[in-house]
Amino acid sequence: MAQLAVLVVSSFVLYFVWRLVRNYVVSSPLDKIPGAPRGSIISGSMYQIFNHNSWPFVDQLIQTYGPFAKIHGFFGMRMLHIYDPKAMHSIYVKDQDNYCRGEKMDRKYGTPVHRTGAAGHGWCYPQEAAQVLNPVFSGAHMRNLTPLFNDVAGRLRAALESQVEHGPKDLDMLSWIGRTALELIGRGGLGYSFDPLVAESTDKLTESVKSFVPAANDVLWALEFIPYLPYLGPAWFRRFLLQLVPIPSIQRLKTIVDVMTQRTEEIYYAKKKAIESGDEELLNALGEGTDVMSVLLRENMKASDEDRLPDAEVLAQMGFVFLLSSYPPITFDRLLNGYEFSTFIMAGVDTTSNALSRALHLMSMNQAVQEKLRAELLEAQEQYGKEIPYDELFALPYLDAVCRETLRLYAPVNLNSREARVDTVIPLSEPLRCTDGTVITEVPVPKGTNIFLNLRGCNMNKALWGEDAWEWKPERWLEPLPKAVEDARIPGIYANLMTFISGGNSCIGFKFSQFEMKIVLSTLVSNFKFSLSPDKSVFWNFAGIAYPVTDHASSKTRNDPQISLTAKPPEKHADACETSHDPDVGLNRSLSQPPEDLLMRPYAPPRCDE
Repeated sequence: MAQLAVLVVSSFVLYFVWRLVRNYVVSSPLDKIPGAPRGSIISGSMYQIFNHNSWPFVDQLIQTYGPFAKIHGFFGMRMLHIYDPKAMHSIYVKDQDNYCRGEKMDRKYGTPVHRTGAAGHGWCYPQEAAQVLNPVFSGAHMRNLTPLFNDVAGRLRAALESQVEHGPKDLDMLSWIGRTALELIGRGGLGYSFDPLVAESTDKLTESVKSFVPAANDVLWALEFIPYLPYLGPAWFRRFLLQLVPIPSIQRLKTIVDVMTQRTEEIYYAKKKAIESGDEELLNALGEGTDVMSVLLRENMKASDEDRLPDAEVLAQMGFVFLLSSYPPITFDRLLNGYEFSTFIMAGVDTTSNALSRALHLMSMNQAVQEKLRAELLEAQEQYGKEIPYDELFALPYLDAVCRETLRLYAPVNLNSREARVDTVIPLSEPLRCTDGTVITEVPVPKGTNIFLNLRGCNMNKALWGEDAWEWKPERWLEPLPKAVEDARIPGIYANLMTFISGGNSCIGFKFSQFEMKIVLSTLVSNFKFSLSPDKSVFWNFAGIAYPVTDHASSKTRNDPQISLTAKPPEKHADACETSHDPDVGLNRSLSQPPEDLLMRPYAPPRCDE
């Protein structure tokens, strides 16, 4: 046994030495592409990109090396960092068949189990899944969910009002918004109520959901070894080995994933049984029947035998439904088979709830924006009532501007990955000067090249959006966009942005996400006032999905996602009508350190004439 262990270890060492020598000795067409220095001889730039404070390095890649640059991966592997819109259009749309997640990329970053998920993008998705899912994420179906969304938003409002009715109180708004998002996706997506929002306590699933991304980021060091795990034996054996690993971070993640997996399977099989048996009483207990999962199951049952999705595939779509709030059901069996690792490593904290938290954070730094949005919402409520109808809510221009600008500058998912399946060529928007002095308009890319597409970089490209591209300015959406943006043919499906990816690999649930964001923002801003807290700081950790932590300098709280807000009675003075002039909380400070914490208080119209 000892000799076998030595043989296995020696084989791994020899393999990695061979890779190191090959990547440093063998020439490549990418050698002359300018880019960041190699960094570590072993990890390249990977640690600089994948750590909690990667913002300065990634911002440097954007500002210093431009929209097309070379970076280095493990053992000197040549990789590309891209936010050039023409290159993105080629990769995502025009020549998408030339790119995939790749076998090793699949195992390392995630196999695309389903075609249209927000985390799995690649080449091996079943078309039947898209055919079934497209109708249930249409605008027409979203309208049918309006009463459900209003009910959940009303519960959130009532819960927060009860928290602040007796005076000031610190609240973790990320937790409240995350719970709301989970309830919305539970009832609207799965027909299941996870959280009635009537108490501060949460169940195991909610806690697992909140802890997932930080726990996943704690094991990023294992990324390079994932592609080789399937060679250790069948899934049950690898699961057995996993249970023996004496590393607390791995065992913590295993527990979190097991909780989410168990709950997901319980919901799925109960829902399927109710629909198959026609048990209306059970269906009513599980949900209204208009949720995404009910529609998906019914449509799947109507499909012909050759088009019908197996249970495993429908469960994968449930993983996507969870991913809308980034709470995917992932089994370690699938993980150790190399499946869904991007979901495992990149998701966990709700993308939409983090975007909502970011919007509140930004409006707390700019009271003028908050007051302008509140005025628009109150005017709409006077006309339509407290529950603004679906079409009228989406027609509110300033609410739409705040959402778009937040998703432009702070896309929850920053990086997306691809691998070249064949030797190919990537066209460029602008000529590129190589390190040997030559100027090229397209780049030859060898088969197997790993590519990181910087979605955030494209969204804040100064060449397209202007010199103020790195500033949060909702007003930019109230005017025609710059001609450069219109002419760039940015391939994103939403508002000339790459936030929801592009083409056949785009996030099919972006309308669901938009509805959730708008209805929650309209509820919160019309009923409460938010401002910065003077004694608590917030840092947004760089991760697969960026998430906030309070007092990030403390190692104890570094991985605990939260935005702590203090609720207090409203002030009667006009300070709410002015933007903070404190340079430490200005909107133009470095994006790598977004400012600090928030205060929440019941809304009272400010007296701006005082």
